[in-house]
Amino acid sequence: MTDTQTRKADHIRICLDEDVQFHGVTNGLERYRFTHCCLPELNRSEIDISTTFLGKRMGAPLLISSMTGGTEQAKTINFRLAEIAQTYKLAMGVGSQRVAVEKPDVSDTFAVRSLAPDILLFANLGAVQLNYTYGLDECLRAVDLLTADALILHLNPLQECIQPKGDTDFRGLLDKISLLCNKLPIPVIVKEVGNGISAAMAQKLLDAGVSAIDVAGAGGTSWAKVESERALNPHQRRLGLTFANWGLPTAECITSIRDIAPNVPLIASGGLRNGLEAAKAIALGADITGLAWPFLQAAAESTEAVDALVQLLIAEITTVLFCTGNATLSQLKQSNALQKLG
Repeated sequence: MTDTQTRKADHIRICLDEDVQFHGVTNGLERYRFTHCCLPELNRSEIDISTTFLGKRMGAPLLISSMTGGTEQAKTINFRLAEIAQTYKLAMGVGSQRVAVEKPDVSDTFAVRSLAPDILLFANLGAVQLNYTYGLDECLRAVDLLTADALILHLNPLQECIQPKGDTDFRGLLDKISLLCNKLPIPVIVKEVGNGISAAMAQKLLDAGVSAIDVAGAGGTSWAKVESERALNPHQRRLGLTFANWGLPTAECITSIRDIAPNVPLIASGGLRNGLEAAKAIALGADITGLAWPFLQAAAESTEAVDALVQLLIAEITTVLFCTGNATLSQLKQSNALQKLG
C-alpha cells in the first residue's frame, strides 16, 4: 500500500471512530430560524424540491460531498453512494484522485459512472498539486476516469500544514487555476475542505474563471483534528489541536459570497447534518448543499442505510417548504422565511 493509500485508509478510520468534529465553532446555521406558516395552502405531496445545477437536473438539492477512494473499503463506500445517488438523482463528488493518478490500478475504486450514468458527478484533485508536477494532463485523466461533469480543485492549506510531509507550496496557484479553467472542457469548481472561503477569495477565484464555489465552511469535520490523530510526533499533534477550530462558519461564507456574487453557482457544505440545515443554507443563498460525514457513516454500514438517510433528508427539506408555505426551492429563496436571531 502506498503512502497515499495508507493516508486514505487512515482518514476513513479516524472520521468514523474518533471525535474529529468542530466543538468551539459551529456552522452558524443555528443563528437562523424559519418563520412557521400554520396555514401553508399547499398539498405536501405536490412540493417540488428538484433543481438544476451546472445545467444538469437534480432530484433534490443534495451533493454527496467528496470523501474517499483508493482502497477496497473506499471502493465499497463509493459504490454504495453512487447507487443511491442514481436512484434519487443527487450530485456526487469523489475523494482526491491523486492516488489513482499515482497508482492507476486503484482507478476502479473511483469509477462509479457505470452505477450512476445520469448524475452530476465531480472529479477531484488538490489544487496544490499544480505546484507538484500536476498539470492539464493529470486533470484530464481524473476527469476521464469518471466521465465527470466538472472538476473540483480543493484547497486545504491548514490540512497540509499539519499533515506529515504535507505539500505547502501554494505560490502562484491562482494563475495556474485560471489556466486550467481556460483549457479544461468542463467547469472547474473550487472548494475548501472545512475551513471556509471568504468573499474576497471567492471574488479572486471567480475572476480567474472558476465556474462554481463550494464554501466548505467550518463547523463539521476538522481536518486539523484528523491530521492530529495521524501525527508522527507531539509537535504535529499539538499543532493540529491548536488549529482544531480554525475557519469561517459555513453560514457566514454563504451570505458573504452571495453578497458579492449574486449569480454564481454556490454549494453550501461544512457541518450540515440534516435537511433542516440544508434548507437554511438554501434560503441563505446556496443552490445545492453538500454533506459528507452523515453519508460516510451510512455508507460504511450499508446501501440500505444510505437510502434511508436520503429519504430522511428529502423528507426534512420537503417539510421545511411545507411549513413555510413554499412549493419550490426558488420560492423558498425569495420568501424571506428565514430570520436571523438576535
